[in-house]
Amino acid sequence: MEKLKALFKSKADILSAEIKDIIKDHGTKKVGEVQLAQIYQGMRGITGMIYETSLLDSEEGIRFRGFTIPELQQKLPHAKGGSEPLPEGLFWLMLTGEIPTQEDVEALSRDWAERGNTIPKHVFKTIDALPPETHPMTLLVVGIMALQTESIFVKKYAEGVNKKDYWGITYEDSMNLIARMPAVASYVYRHKYKNGENISPDYSLDWAGNFAHMLGFDQVSFKELMRIYMTIHADHEGGNVSAHTTHLVGSALSDAYLSLAAGMNGLAGPLHGLANQEVIKWIKEMQKSIGSETPTGEQIAEYVQKTLADGKVVPGYGHAVLRKTDPRFTAQQEFAKKHMPNDPLVNTVWKIYETVPPILQTKAKIKNPWPNVDAHSGALLVHYGMKEYEYYTVLFGVSRALGVLASLCWSRALGFPLERPKSVTTENVKAWLKGEDTIWE
Repeated sequence: MEKLKALFKSKADILSAEIKDIIKDHGTKKVGEVQLAQIYQGMRGITGMIYETSLLDSEEGIRFRGFTIPELQQKLPHAKGGSEPLPEGLFWLMLTGEIPTQEDVEALSRDWAERGNTIPKHVFKTIDALPPETHPMTLLVVGIMALQTESIFVKKYAEGVNKKDYWGITYEDSMNLIARMPAVASYVYRHKYKNGENISPDYSLDWAGNFAHMLGFDQVSFKELMRIYMTIHADHEGGNVSAHTTHLVGSALSDAYLSLAAGMNGLAGPLHGLANQEVIKWIKEMQKSIGSETPTGEQIAEYVQKTLADGKVVPGYGHAVLRKTDPRFTAQQEFAKKHMPNDPLVNTVWKIYETVPPILQTKAKIKNPWPNVDAHSGALLVHYGMKEYEYYTVLFGVSRALGVLASLCWSRALGFPLERPKSVTTENVKAWLKGEDTIWE
């Protein structure tokens, strides 16, 4: 993909020069104010990094290079006969800021197919060596780490590569890793849930379509689901755990494999990517408690109130930034209306959507009672027979690799330094409040 690589470099050179001028002319300008509570409570709302590929607005939702999800669905190229955007097109957009042509996307599909067709056998043997009860996210991370033997960055750095060339080898590692993610992830699925009966890739398909095929789901609409799923989960600006972790580890000049593996370990947490399986578990527990697979709105409301009374949260509802229904939820809802409007589980998800926000607003006084992306994704997968809930985060991880690795390429192209924020102790805080410590001044 010399066209994509050259286009990315030309864009990076222009932006790098602009950043140097910004720092030179405005580097001492203060950006906002930090409150003490923010420091103690997860640094919420503190602007502290540059992340070029996407931006999250509390009202508008995620924008990829300025484009909303509905705009991406309209503007990005589709597979032949399909109506959902191809993830290859989103990666191109995130890397260059430009909407690619159909020819560009098809060329990128072919490039990833060629790169993805060469995975060392030891990667699969390493996954095989772990016990059957190993969580699929652990298997995915182990697979990524096993792939790290293929790192071009490690080899070139050992040879003494010029730092001006870091971007190029990071780009090549990232392209190779993205290309190989579906094969590794599908191997995890078939290894853990299908007796190791693996399916050979079909590289005549696009990246997401081939992933669906290797998973064992060849329905046309499931391939379409994977295309929209991989697109909408790809990025969510830089402050979320998986994106920030990838960026942070990458700032130490850890290669793409080490950086992505770290980000995937963050994604595996129940407050991040693991939430999608928690949603299905909660719905199943509700159905069992109520004694019906099609609960009424009144029954759902009663169960929600019980969940809250027990000191628990309603999984899939609320978001650290968003203050409206997640556009990614809406995109999945529209997909379901087209492909599975009468599915009982999907209809239950919609009833929950009608029921939960008013309760969270009035009873729990929650400012962000709206559904996020996780509230809907599991029901779509269950419809097609993928009922292995633990695996859902792996799908999320394959998609998220697109955004965080595109951003990693940008970090190296712009020469971003080692990330090293200052920290203080609570003793420092108490002394500062008494006027005895000026460590922040």
